[in-house]
Amino acid sequence: MVHQTIQAIIESVEKPTIFITPDYSIEAVNQAYRDTYSIPVILGKSKCYEVSHNSTKPCDQNGEQCPLSSCIQNNKNSSALHIHKTDSGDTYCNILMKPVKNNDGITIGFLEILEKIDFASSYSSDRKLIGKSNAFQELIKMITRSANSDISILLQGETGTGKELAALSIHQASKRSKKPFIEVECTGLNESLFESELFGHEKGAFTGATTSKKGLISMANGGTLFLDEIGDIPLNLQVKLLRFFGNRALSTSW
Repeated sequence: MVHQTIQAIIESVEKPTIFITPDYSIEAVNQAYRDTYSIPVILGKSKCYEVSHNSTKPCDQNGEQCPLSSCIQNNKNSSALHIHKTDSGDTYCNILMKPVKNNDGITIGFLEILEKIDFASSYSSDRKLIGKSNAFQELIKMITRSANSDISILLQGETGTGKELAALSIHQASKRSKKPFIEVECTGLNESLFESELFGHEKGAFTGATTSKKGLISMANGGTLFLDEIGDIPLNLQVKLLRFFGNRALSTSW
């Protein structure tokens, strides 16, 4: 009866979700989870690591952090970044593990909710961050945390290190992903041209302004504005930018 109730609950979850016991056995699964993996789930027999990793051992015995182990030890929610073997290949996923308790406060199992990370890949892929190292996985975690907020973000790094791709990844992972991602190359723009591009202008505002022009800030409204090489912006314009830093998502780079 308990598992039937849990099954009904996880079927209402849009993300791939399973209910597992401390021995890693899958006792309930929603359709989204079944659709994610090629290995069939047999309730009461399949182990989570068999389905998601095609492995005979739990994650922590294969060099990965196991959110189930942490959840059992601390009796609190736990999360981990893993590479899962899905129908579409090796895929980065955020795993959230939650203990499930009965009316007496006794933990009867654990809810595992999977969130695919589409902006990163462990193998060659177009317009995605690519890597497998620990440092790379820490970067993914930072991007995910940043994407869940509306703070302004400063990206630092040498030319060619992928700041634009990192900014795009933050945008794609955020709730603004369906809104515009507008990139502004700040290097080489003089003050008058930059102000016109960023803030727009009305017809006749200056010599040569034969039509009105919508500014890039306005075009990016609801989305993300990426100011590449923001350090090249004239100081007086940087003051004007401060007026909207506090209430708009903004990615910048040096």
